[in-house]
Amino acid sequence: MAIKRRISDIKPLLTNLAQSSHYEVQFGGLPNELKDYLRKRGVTSRFVVGDAGLLCYSAILPTSNLATNIISGNFMGVQEKFAHTRLYDTITLDFYIDKNYKSLKFIESWIEFIASGSYNQQGLVGENTSISQNNQGYFSRMQYPAYYKSNATRIIKFDRDYKQEIEYNFIGLFPSTISSIPVSYVASDTLKMSATFQYDRYIAGKSLSINQYLGNDNNKEATEPKQTTPNEPIYYQSPGAGVNQGVTPRPTSYPTTF
Repeated sequence: MAIKRRISDIKPLLTNLAQSSHYEVQFGGLPNELKDYLRKRGVTSRFVVGDAGLLCYSAILPTSNLATNIISGNFMGVQEKFAHTRLYDTITLDFYIDKNYKSLKFIESWIEFIASGSYNQQGLVGENTSISQNNQGYFSRMQYPAYYKSNATRIIKFDRDYKQEIEYNFIGLFPSTISSIPVSYVASDTLKMSATFQYDRYIAGKSLSINQYLGNDNNKEATEPKQTTPNEPIYYQSPGAGVNQGVTPRPTSYPTTF
């Protein structure tokens, strides 16, 4: 039976809906090999961390789905579905291209670096000894994933009051496609670019060590930090390390690394 509801009952809900136009993209966690390659092409780390995300005028929040198998036989005449793999969809980010073309160089050079893995006996070939792309014998060889994947790129969705937000952190993110960029002699418009990104997985919610300490990581509700006495040392170690192993105690209530 339907429940009779007054307008005053549902007005607080329908007048507090999230808006699609308030968000921020932050590129981070690029490997040093990739940052060095970008820097030689005029794309500095400062541009990547700051301006590149601001030039992203349209983004997509990531989604995932579960691959399933159908099993029959447990119950007569009944088929059951079981999940076996979580699959992550690609995301597409749209960018304005600035007058210096740095946003275009950023994505173009990132993709170029992924396919620039020419090697010699000493390992990764440097800029001065690599095979020129003008050479007829030029070839492409993929770099190691550890050299080109970003593990700290995030999309933060918030609203005008900045009171609530939801965050998506990407692990193993890299661009795989740049859509065609049309130019024309007709009326001028802002030059734009769309890029598709692949990634290994994403974390829904905050993922910094301070958030894990406060208990508000992974979309959890914030909790009160553990209270300690002035003489009680607090130890911090990297994941997988032994408890208090090789770590100097610090008399503070927050982690020193993020």
